[in-house]
Amino acid sequence: MDADLTTGERIRVLRESRGMSRPVLAQLCGRGVEWLKKIESGERELTSHPLLLQLAAALQVADLSVITGAGTPAAAATAAPLGRLAHPGMPDIWSAVMTRSLTAAPSGPVDPAALQGRVDQTWRLWHTSARNRTEVGALLPALIRDGEHAVRTLDGEARRRAQVALSDVYRLTGQATAYVAPAELAWVVADRALSAAQAADNPAAIAAASWNLGNILRETAYPEEALRVVEEAADLIRPHLDGAPEDWRGIYGALQLHAAVTAAREGREGDAWRYWGRGDQVAKSLPQNYLHPSTVFGRANVDFHAVSVATDLKKSQKAIGLADDIDPDIMPSVERRARLWVEVARGHLQRGDRTAALHVMQMAHRIGAETVSYTPSARTVAADLWRNSPRSMRAETSRLAEAAGITTAG
Repeated sequence: MDADLTTGERIRVLRESRGMSRPVLAQLCGRGVEWLKKIESGERELTSHPLLLQLAAALQVADLSVITGAGTPAAAATAAPLGRLAHPGMPDIWSAVMTRSLTAAPSGPVDPAALQGRVDQTWRLWHTSARNRTEVGALLPALIRDGEHAVRTLDGEARRRAQVALSDVYRLTGQATAYVAPAELAWVVADRALSAAQAADNPAAIAAASWNLGNILRETAYPEEALRVVEEAADLIRPHLDGAPEDWRGIYGALQLHAAVTAAREGREGDAWRYWGRGDQVAKSLPQNYLHPSTVFGRANVDFHAVSVATDLKKSQKAIGLADDIDPDIMPSVERRARLWVEVARGHLQRGDRTAALHVMQMAHRIGAETVSYTPSARTVAADLWRNSPRSMRAETSRLAEAAGITTAG
């Protein structure tokens, strides 16, 4: 880092080196995009020590002087707690992804059906465990290595089936490491998921990998590219839907919901509800209790996404009204139920109802603690409640913030 850089310039360099968009970093700190823009440009001075700690945690920097510069007073307190964004499972996952062997390991053959079964079981664990990142993260290194070994040692149809399983493994890795993985790993994982699916020449696998890539693009401030990827994937799989397995239609529907949220975040209300309507039509064509194994697309998830779309469009009254008509228990995914309550909390905050926002955030944390701890939107709500709630709520909001891994001391 150039010694002459200002604090704002250092923050910008660190953020860009991690492939992190300004909106994502601002969310992780519980602040608005304009605030961060002014910090980075030097229009606003960063004097708050707690905010420095939040920035350090979000940027995965353990020494505050990297942000402030060695000559600034704030550099005296050099130890910056990384909070829960530094997940202990990351080193093993990094090793499995980034140090893969280019030759076959001296182990026996891998049965692609058994490999796919393990992957499917791990996806179920992702959706049913309140500690999904920790539990799934512990299984991923072996799955990655076995999947890579399978595609190197098999051929013909068996190799294509192994490629589909490997693509699923990398998609799951992307989910489990979102917001905690370095940018380079996130992009490698997304690219390998898509490459494996294309090598298998499987439209449904390609569509699912594109859904995953769209997530990365959207979260790194490339919404137009995210829309292009999911629309192309939808175009690819659409001709194959007649007579195809239900899961092919499921991933097609998930692509529509992905586009709906992306458009909503850009304020494109008409497009957002148009995409959502397409997803709704797909859900109506499937059995009432249908659930896609990885994206959990189905009737309940379409309804959950309506709340997300309304919230992202700042239509808080509509979002809360939609949530009132949902029975969240029909969604078997713990992770998705927790995220629903985070969306409802965001809606309550938009209306200024902090008591209701705190109540539903506490529910979200009880349902999926790690979903709250590692999701930027959830951390933003928890930080906002802690920072701006009245004195009578301070004890409870502090407990929530601490539970979510947000530093409340100082």
